[in-house]
Amino acid sequence: MWPRRARSRSTVSGNVKSDLLNVAVIAGGLAFTHLALRPIEAPVWMALRAEQPALRLATAGAMAGQGLTLGVLGGFRAIAADFCWVRVFVIWEQRDLPATETLLRLVTAIDPRPVYFWLNGARVVAYDMTAWRIAAAGGYEATTKEEQERLSVEQARLALHRIEEAMAFHPNNAELWIERGSIELNRLHDPLAAAESYGRAWAQPGAPYYAARLRAEMLRRAGRKADALAWLVQLHPQLRPGDEAAGADLVLGRIRDLEKELGVPLERAYRPER
Repeated sequence: MWPRRARSRSTVSGNVKSDLLNVAVIAGGLAFTHLALRPIEAPVWMALRAEQPALRLATAGAMAGQGLTLGVLGGFRAIAADFCWVRVFVIWEQRDLPATETLLRLVTAIDPRPVYFWLNGARVVAYDMTAWRIAAAGGYEATTKEEQERLSVEQARLALHRIEEAMAFHPNNAELWIERGSIELNRLHDPLAAAESYGRAWAQPGAPYYAARLRAEMLRRAGRKADALAWLVQLHPQLRPGDEAAGADLVLGRIRDLEKELGVPLERAYRPER
């Protein structure tokens, strides 16, 4: 993927894959934490509904019709949202798409502040619900590739809409832009759109360095190697030497790979100032 004189192709490919897998690692760890709460979920959920009759309602529309507001919940908002989220896992295991969708919206309606709710809700919509719909249509062997792709794209667009809703509450959040880029890449197969999202992620405060590297990788995959090179040349001086997360040496290696692929003359090659 990134040929380089001083190291093997498999090593460089592994570095790129490492960047792409960062988001998945975070999601898995958070999911495990919530699954650990399952033994106490049922009795607490029953108690919660006893205290808040509005939470017994089947749909968000019905809830709104009863006049449930965040003001009514008051300081109870956070714990109500937490236990609604635990309830999501029960319904999720049953692959009940309408109920899961309703609960995901209920959670963020009660408390939109935790980014975790938005991120993992979007993942359920984009990935899990696609699999559920394909299974309901007869499974992967009984449906055409075109039908599978259609369902995947539909769910991806719904997930992106949730990300956009989240951005109204968290306008400067890098994680949301990274998640957007991942869905655009993995579900819409649009590396240019993903490149834009990863670039927007890098522009946010506290953004992880891998977001910037992923933007270059998306540009390269889209055939825009010159743009990828220009981006990395601009990025490299911003990276602190010796900071493993910054990956200054890794970025320099990718610059050299692109220069070679583009046939950049030696006299015009990038020369770090330090």
